[in-house]
Amino acid sequence: MKNKIIKISLVAVLAVMVTASCKKAFLDENLDTVRDLNFYKTDAGIQQLVNGAYHQVFATQFNGEMAFANMCYGADEFRVGGDPSNGMYNSYGNTFGPFVTPNNGNTVAANAQWDNLYIGIGQANLIIENATASASTADAIKKIALGEGYFLRAYNYLRLVSQFGAVPLKTKPSTTVELEFTRQTPKEVFDLIIADFTQANNLLSNTGSPAKITKDAAAHFLAKAYLSRASEINDSWNTATKAADLAAIGPLCDAVIANHALAPNFGDLWRYTAPNSANENLREVILSAQFTADLTATGQNTQHLYYVSRYEDIAQMQRDLSGDRPFSRLSPTFFMYRIYDMQNDSRFWKTFRTKHKVNANAPSAPYVQGDLGLMYVINQPGDTRFTANLLNNSVVYSGTGKTIPHVYVAYRNGVTTDIGWNDTRRFPSLSKFMDGSRTAGFNDVRGLRDITLARSAETYLIAAEAKIRLAKAGTGAYTDALPYINPLRARAEYKNAESRSIYYDGGAAPSSAPQTIPPSFFPENSYYESNNIPVTTAASASLAITNIAALPAGDEFVITTLGLTATYDRMLALVLNERARELAGEYLRWQDLSRTKTLVARAKAFNPDAAPNIQDRHLLRPIPQTFLDGVQANGAALTAAEKQAMQNPGY
Repeated sequence: MKNKIIKISLVAVLAVMVTASCKKAFLDENLDTVRDLNFYKTDAGIQQLVNGAYHQVFATQFNGEMAFANMCYGADEFRVGGDPSNGMYNSYGNTFGPFVTPNNGNTVAANAQWDNLYIGIGQANLIIENATASASTADAIKKIALGEGYFLRAYNYLRLVSQFGAVPLKTKPSTTVELEFTRQTPKEVFDLIIADFTQANNLLSNTGSPAKITKDAAAHFLAKAYLSRASEINDSWNTATKAADLAAIGPLCDAVIANHALAPNFGDLWRYTAPNSANENLREVILSAQFTADLTATGQNTQHLYYVSRYEDIAQMQRDLSGDRPFSRLSPTFFMYRIYDMQNDSRFWKTFRTKHKVNANAPSAPYVQGDLGLMYVINQPGDTRFTANLLNNSVVYSGTGKTIPHVYVAYRNGVTTDIGWNDTRRFPSLSKFMDGSRTAGFNDVRGLRDITLARSAETYLIAAEAKIRLAKAGTGAYTDALPYINPLRARAEYKNAESRSIYYDGGAAPSSAPQTIPPSFFPENSYYESNNIPVTTAASASLAITNIAALPAGDEFVITTLGLTATYDRMLALVLNERARELAGEYLRWQDLSRTKTLVARAKAFNPDAAPNIQDRHLLRPIPQTFLDGVQANGAALTAAEKQAMQNPGY
């Protein structure tokens, strides 16, 4: 494991230092600023170690393509866009396995996530050991730092067990070279996770959210750990703990929800205007990965690059800062276009960008800079307004009376199948990570905005799912979930006098760098063009669910497609769909579908890239080959048979 390599190197460096210090030198000097591992036994050292662990555990996963490759690809929300650098994580093809065959230098190695998580565990173990041993009586050490250490270790292990199942448990820092490891069962891993999150919940205060780990953050993730342990992927062993786990979730979630009110407008969550601006500190946000506008600091957030479609390679358009640098890695699947009530649920229109301005230096007549240049129409199956050949449509923008140069329509000419525009480079761009505040121009890859790790909207949905599972077990009713689902749906409704076409995202955030290229950001969405209804500012129809026997149309579509009939299966589908509507792209989806054992069916139904290849073995990731090749048993490298025995089934 990578953290062992780091420790071995550090021990070697310290040994050289000790040897050299014993020799007489021409000048016998003491360099008092040099720090060794003893520094981390001091109060200042413990706190600096905690700060470093925050960056390692929360931020480094978002520098590059590891996060979306492992947590968003291969499910039902997104597929590969215009660049297949990590397409094997989405397709489960023959280049995916314990060793990932790279497409290019951007491909994420099979061991990248594993190594990153174990490095974080190594740092958490140091924090726990040194804070426990410290003679300090200060709460900053004995409660806060210690609680943070327990949280960080549990957070990493929850990620590991969710991705890999049984994994080695390491609860003490290494002081010597260690090469022999065994995989502990998921039960043993969850026992540690829940004990650690419980410790964190008992030790931490509620000061410093969302930049700092708080009691509420611990409670949120403890509830998530209970829910994960009670989920289908663990049904072969979780009978003894399931009832108590599900009963514990409601009180934990209620306490968090009481302290973290939902933002009044769903769009407020994504209306980023500058580093540390209001939307990064909303009460709804429980915990976030922190990034900085200080360009001398290490690490960067690159997630703004990956959810953006190509726009700069078509007539009348050019790349600009507000449109972002379109790496075009993730395109929404047509599942995302079917599950929303497009007329009444604002979340789609506040999550995806569907219009761009003409911004070429010299647009072709009759167009001028600022005209509507690119539009995505997200209509529904059977719509006959748009002919098969859009060049003959002359789609006119009502704001100028001019035809729109480029129009992409989800369902043309009455089509009812998910054919779309047959160009993987073109799709509505997820807006949740766009960052126009970048300071080095339109080709800059370094993002400055924070990334939300937990918000209370998810806490509501954790509680809702627990209620559904309790009802299945005979405790309560399935309708007990609705008081946790309906507040999110009520927040999603258009309010009286609210404009349905207004649009904003973080791409419009101003940069401190001079911009010579006009922005392509367009402050409208394609709500009216997509829905074909008269302009209105009246409040939308209620989205509240009152009858679980007749769920909203988008949910019934999914339920019918998957062939679900039992009430539990229907309600679980509802909460998973609600998670998609609320949390799309927020690095949660793969784990949610894996733990509920719905991944294979949903990927087959809604992800055309994954459908031909995905199998039950893909509910867990393969143990990396680098780990299997590096560990030993009884002082010798593992045999081929021993490696196979340590590997997850099917790989």
